[in-house]
Amino acid sequence: MEKISLENELKSNSYPGRGIIIGRSADGTKAVTAYFIMGRSENSRNRVFVTEGEGIRTQAFDPSKLTDPSLIIYAPVRVLGNKTIVTNGDQTDTIYEGLDKQLTFEQSLRSREFEPDGPNYTPRISGVMHIENGNYSYAMSILKSDNGNPDSCLRYTYAYEKAVAGEGRFIHTYKCDGNPLPSFEGEPKLVDIPDDIEAFTELLWNSLNEDNKVSLFVRYIDIATGTYTTKIINKNN
Repeated sequence: MEKISLENELKSNSYPGRGIIIGRSADGTKAVTAYFIMGRSENSRNRVFVTEGEGIRTQAFDPSKLTDPSLIIYAPVRVLGNKTIVTNGDQTDTIYEGLDKQLTFEQSLRSREFEPDGPNYTPRISGVMHIENGNYSYAMSILKSDNGNPDSCLRYTYAYEKAVAGEGRFIHTYKCDGNPLPSFEGEPKLVDIPDDIEAFTELLWNSLNEDNKVSLFVRYIDIATGTYTTKIINKNN
């Protein structure tokens, strides 16, 4: 697979929607993830990321303007032991509970489908990072409608058993802007992952469309010790 420029990819797409990046720092010492949200409506843009335990959750920036919390208020990131779960919806909880019951990542998602927001039928994108005894692997998933047909759910899981230093994968909900919004197509995209969390956070935030970007979360986890550094940027401060 050809590696793409994450900066160019984001700058050339005004509305990738919500996106997950998972990979490994160039020096091989850090497990890396990022999650961003965007919005076109006032309700979607009226959000911020806040920390909750070892993870994060979304909340309304101005509670008086919140009209429908069902698909926009959730915990995108949760930590279960040596596993970090990142998703674009409340399936974070589904995966957490499934893994806690010894189900696999893929089995945990069997009870879920794409979001019920026709005609877009927004895909559910998810990732899980697993660090154990100095080994680091991760997996990503997308559940999406069959070309807009709500009667058929397409399920794809991508497992990366040996996370390669300096490389990551990027998956997002929408191929591009549109009405209805077309779902992401193909495998997660191969991208570079740098060593510096500050530089990576800045690159991502500055590359996202200025009008549509809402919030960004980035975390670098030390593979040897499990300690982590987190950066959060909210457009609504």
